Amino acid sequence: MGDEPLYEQIAAAVRQDILRGELAPGARLPSVREMAQRWRCTPGTVQRAYAELVAQGMIESRPGQGTRVLQSPPGQDGSALRLATLLHRLEGFVLEMLHAGYALAELEAASRLALDRWRALSIMPTPLEVAGVLRFAGSHDHAVAWIAERFPAVKGGVPLEVRFVGSLGGLMALARREVDLAGCHLWDDESATYNVPFVRHLLPGKRVALLTVAHRRLGLLTTPGNPLNLMTITDLTRPGLCFVNRQPGAGTRIWLEAQLHRMGLHLRELPQYEVEAQTHSEVARWIAEGLADVGVGIEGAARAFGLGFVPLTTECYELVIPNYAWQRPEIQALAAWLANVETRREIAALGGYETQATGALRWVE
Repeated sequence: MGDEPLYEQIAAAVRQDILRGELAPGARLPSVREMAQRWRCTPGTVQRAYAELVAQGMIESRPGQGTRVLQSPPGQDGSALRLATLLHRLEGFVLEMLHAGYALAELEAASRLALDRWRALSIMPTPLEVAGVLRFAGSHDHAVAWIAERFPAVKGGVPLEVRFVGSLGGLMALARREVDLAGCHLWDDESATYNVPFVRHLLPGKRVALLTVAHRRLGLLTTPGNPLNLMTITDLTRPGLCFVNRQPGAGTRIWLEAQLHRMGLHLRELPQYEVEAQTHSEVARWIAEGLADVGVGIEGAARAFGLGFVPLTTECYELVIPNYAWQRPEIQALAAWLANVETRREIAALGGYETQATGALRWVE
C-alpha cells in the first residue's frame, strides 16, 4: 500500500471494515475531523476518501446526519456492496496486469473471451464419457504422476490420462466436462480452507466428491545448501534476488499471494516476479540450472533436482470428482486403491508427503 495516495489508503481501510462487517449498514463513520487526526492528514484528504466511497456505493453523506454506511435498498440484499466489492477486486487485477505490461485493449479482449467461454458452459450439451479411459486435469504433482503410471495395473489396463494445467485450469476443464476428475490444492484465505470454496464457485449446485491424495509439504526451493540463507516469504523481496513464479491459476501462486497480502505486500514486489513456470519441476529446473535463486514448490521437486528446501506449510491435495462420475468402476477402483495401506506407504516414500489422510473422502453438496 506504500505507493498508493493516502486518500486511497483511507478509503481501502474503511472499505475493508465494511466488508468484514465491522461497520454495519447504517453505521455512522467518524467525522472528517476525527479521521484527519487519526491518519495525521488534512481534512481534504479524508473528504476525498469519503467521496470515493460514495461513488462506489459504499457510504452516503447527508447534511446534518454525518456519513454512514449505505443501507441496502429493499429487495436488493446488499447488491451495492457486492458490486463495489467486485469492482474493487477487478480494479486490483487490472492494475496488476497493467504493471505487468499488458495494454487495456488486451485486457478487454481477454475478459470478453473469458466471459464468452463461461456463458457457453451454461448451454453446453453434456458430452458422453469416454469409455475405457479416465481423464485428469489439474495441478502438477509427483504423486499423481506416480498414480497415473501404475493405475492401468490396478484396473484392467484402463489408462489414466493426465494433463497438468494448474488447479484452476483443472476445475475449469471439469466444469466444461472435458475430464472426469481434477486435482487441486487451492487455498481460500477468507475461510482458511482448501478447495471447497473454489469447487462451489466453479461447480455450483453440483454434488462433488473430494478424495485426498495426500498432504504435501510446500516451501522455498533454493540452490543447494541455501547459500543466500532464504528462510521466510519476506526474504523473497530482497533486491537483486531472482525469483521464479508460477503461472496464474496455479494453487501455489494463489497461496503465495494470500500470504503476501497478509503481510501488506504484493506479488509484484518480488524481484522478477513476471518469470513464470508451469510446474514444480520447471521451477526446480530453473534453480538447478542457475537461472533463478529461489521459487516456491513442493519438497518432492527439491529432492528430485538436489535443491535446498525450506518448509513453509503443509497443503491438502485432493481429487475433485463430480457425483455423476463417482460410481464409475474405474473411479471406485481408484478410491479403494488410494485407501490401501501399501499405496499410502509408497506415496509417502516419494518424499514430501504425509499420507495419514490418503484415500479420505468428503463431499461438497
